[in-house]
Amino acid sequence: MQPVSIGIDLGTSGVKVIALTQDGQTVGSSSATYPLLTPQPGWTEQHPSDWLSGTTAALKTLMLEISGRFEVIAVGVSGQMHGAVFLDSSLTVIRPAPLWNDQRTAAACSELDAAVPDLIARTGNAAVTGFQLPKLLWLRQAESEHYSRVAHLLFPKDYLNLCMTGVIASEPSDASGSGAMNIHTQTWDDTIINALNLERSIFPPLQPSSSVIGTVTAEFAVASGLPAGIPVIAGAGDNAAAAIGLGVSSAQPNVGSVSLGTSGVLIAPLLEPKMQAEGRVHLFCHADGSYFLLGVTLSAAGSLQWLRDTIAPGVAFTDLMLEAAAVPSGCEGVTFMPYLSGERSPHLDPDLRGAWLGLSLAHGRGHLTRAVLEGVAFSLRDTLEVMRPLVKLESLLAVGGGATSALWLTIVGGALQTTLVKPALEEGPARGAAILALVGAGVYGSVAAALEALAPRLAPVTVAPDAALEQAYSRYQRGLAAARVFKG
Repeated sequence: MQPVSIGIDLGTSGVKVIALTQDGQTVGSSSATYPLLTPQPGWTEQHPSDWLSGTTAALKTLMLEISGRFEVIAVGVSGQMHGAVFLDSSLTVIRPAPLWNDQRTAAACSELDAAVPDLIARTGNAAVTGFQLPKLLWLRQAESEHYSRVAHLLFPKDYLNLCMTGVIASEPSDASGSGAMNIHTQTWDDTIINALNLERSIFPPLQPSSSVIGTVTAEFAVASGLPAGIPVIAGAGDNAAAAIGLGVSSAQPNVGSVSLGTSGVLIAPLLEPKMQAEGRVHLFCHADGSYFLLGVTLSAAGSLQWLRDTIAPGVAFTDLMLEAAAVPSGCEGVTFMPYLSGERSPHLDPDLRGAWLGLSLAHGRGHLTRAVLEGVAFSLRDTLEVMRPLVKLESLLAVGGGATSALWLTIVGGALQTTLVKPALEEGPARGAAILALVGAGVYGSVAAALEALAPRLAPVTVAPDAALEQAYSRYQRGLAAARVFKG
């Protein structure tokens, strides 16, 4: 039977699993969903038990699909970053896990800033509400009875690895998004931990992303259909895994990626850690052992979804795009500020709010839609401008649901003034996790060798210079002052 690796992507809305051959072909896939909890405004949580049941269900379906044709040789997991799974000494989950987009930790971030004045220099990142370490500080402040039981602190994917192998471990790509890892040494920072009076023992051992942390237990094999005893790889946070899946790495530092999903994500690989002095974009460890800059605008395709749901319910997105395409570049003066969920990069302000500016009776729904497309592109431009002094990007791989729109890609390429290319296939973090598993299984000698062998085919996106779009970006920059006046 042909050998395959299994890639698991533990996302926010659900889990996706794929089977990948040694030459990079996907020969099976499955998925499952699970609920998102919002017990209070600004809180987002999930039950780790839901991740486990969803993953085992998806794996069972996948294993039936490939049964008799393929031999599973290794498993790799990627997952939503920054989440906090609190475990007691018996490895029991203490409470639901706060997620990456949870906003309850503002006071904890202030505590972190006060205790560690050189936090950005140490970690490459400012104190961000969504990061893991502030969640631990919040637990100590708000739920002391739960905090007193904490013996282990894991990221979502690492909890799944624990369930598969019985081994507690993590790796640098996720750990660099915690707020407690030294970005230079890729180890937990004892200065930060001691300054906050935390126990060093609760933080898991760190191993390289493609290393084997353990093997599938007999119990998990029964639950999932995976063969017992096959190696499980440390894996990577979802952004690092997605970059691996696309072939974005330090081997080609001039090629990054832009994702138009619910949020918009810019990734630029780095050979060595270079941080933005104010932490306006994130610096994370990459799964290939190097680094990358990451910027996130919180409401990208999410802004378009909001527009459709509130202003044009039932209207097809294709129809909205046709209306937008009929509007000239620059939207005849209409500007959209896409801060519907606040903003992360480069403003780090959860209280920013969205707006349309410049409306008149002459404008219609097509103007509103195109302004949303342009506003999201401009928010990505803001982030790219902060990155430019640190990187030398020549092209960006365009992915995500929004990248299926030729109109939106043209707008984004024009706004970013950077060449865009479309990969022939896109399977996101699950593919990256499966590639890491091939490395861990010894099919490839290194992540770099795997990426060279499995590089996706690319198609360029034609974008022409657009003076009207540049004028619109200038209006957008002035509109930030108005958005700040009406902060939440």
